[in-house]
Amino acid sequence: MDKIKFGTDGWRAIIAKDFTVYNVARVSQALAAWLKQSHQAPVVVIGHDCRFAGELFAETATQVLCGNGVKVLLAKGFVSTPMVSFGVKAKNAQQGVVITASHNPPSYNGYKLKGAHGGPSSPADIAAVEALIPEQVTIPSANLKDLEAKGLLEYIDLETMYIDYLHTKFDFEKLNNAPYKMAYDAMFGAGQNVIRKTLPAAVLLHCDYNPSFEGTAPEPIHKNLLQLSQTMAETPELKVGLATDGDADRIGLYDEDGNFVDAHHIILLLIHYLHKYKQLNGKVVIAFSVTDRVKKMCAQYGLDVQVTPIGFKYISEIMVSEDVLLGGEESGGIAIKGHIPERDGIFDGLTIYEYMMETGKTLKELCEEIYAVVGKFAYERNDLLLQEEQKLRIIKEAQDGVYTAFGKYKVERVETIDGIKYHLDNGGWMMLRASGTEPVLRIYAEGNSQEEALDILEAVKKTVL
Repeated sequence: MDKIKFGTDGWRAIIAKDFTVYNVARVSQALAAWLKQSHQAPVVVIGHDCRFAGELFAETATQVLCGNGVKVLLAKGFVSTPMVSFGVKAKNAQQGVVITASHNPPSYNGYKLKGAHGGPSSPADIAAVEALIPEQVTIPSANLKDLEAKGLLEYIDLETMYIDYLHTKFDFEKLNNAPYKMAYDAMFGAGQNVIRKTLPAAVLLHCDYNPSFEGTAPEPIHKNLLQLSQTMAETPELKVGLATDGDADRIGLYDEDGNFVDAHHIILLLIHYLHKYKQLNGKVVIAFSVTDRVKKMCAQYGLDVQVTPIGFKYISEIMVSEDVLLGGEESGGIAIKGHIPERDGIFDGLTIYEYMMETGKTLKELCEEIYAVVGKFAYERNDLLLQEEQKLRIIKEAQDGVYTAFGKYKVERVETIDGIKYHLDNGGWMMLRASGTEPVLRIYAEGNSQEEALDILEAVKKTVL
């Protein structure tokens, strides 16, 4: 059998090729064995997103876990990853499982593990489960009704629980009467019902069930959100556009002119709002690919900063044990104080919406507020689909110190926490990192303007290709 490997955020594979009922059963058997090593009566919350056969795979995990004497709380219908993480904590369960491939293309599905703290399982726990995955497994034949009758299975309405919780965190009466209206693009993902039910005046895009995602990967980056951008630009009463990915744990934003507001800006906006307006403190934890402007802002605000490898599990681990104001990734995964230690695109979006309402400022004006603190900057990213040998050649050359300049941009120093990050003589930076789940080389670049960031990307491509 193929070896199943968990990447930065779970195990992902192509449906019917490697992501099969049998392989899902193998992982579930390992999870059951691991849980029973340290718990007498473990409880697991299971949910699936909107991807093809999500229900089938969630039921397979349920059958295997229940067959091993593990009680399962199974979500009704599709749910977001934050809903499962919230449910684990709210129900005092020992573990959560989300059947999702997050932002990956529609041909993928995946298996995420969530810890008792309400966030990603720790790297050590994930490695321990991975080590127990058997070559062979017998899938129990018990049907779900029998498991329910035996008390091993209970159905749970995670979406209603989550929405009720949001009502304790946000004043929806105020938000629904805000002069600034919102557009929301669910990207056919699992967050689609939440905004519909909490902000009925919002303009909704791609908020229906479509497991093919119309052929577009449900990742909230500009090239995948052109309709949201156009809607914002053409509708004067819309002042903020929110997008979330397939399992609704990542965020993308648009301002009133239809301009994309990336995760670096969102992280800075949230730190600024939480600290300067809400008077909250704590450490800021960021992944290696996040802008150094965060360090600049935190230095001015007297906040500690810690940089982690890429993968939210590293950030969540720190959030559980320390006082953390915000944890964030370049890819749009952000967790904030006062919520679970989990990325949550909807919670983050509502916080930005609240910030706009409290200040009476548009998103564009709020970005000017952070530029006054850290200076104006722009960020761009290219994902290059390459042959494996070409990808490995570029990474090896980078690790061997072959690249000392990219066109006119000279390298001043290099960091290698996770990927290779080059700090450039113009005050910007660029970074090379191979994807752990796709045949992709990611190139990240920051400049003092969008033109400069794009120019850095072109210079990098000319140099490495």
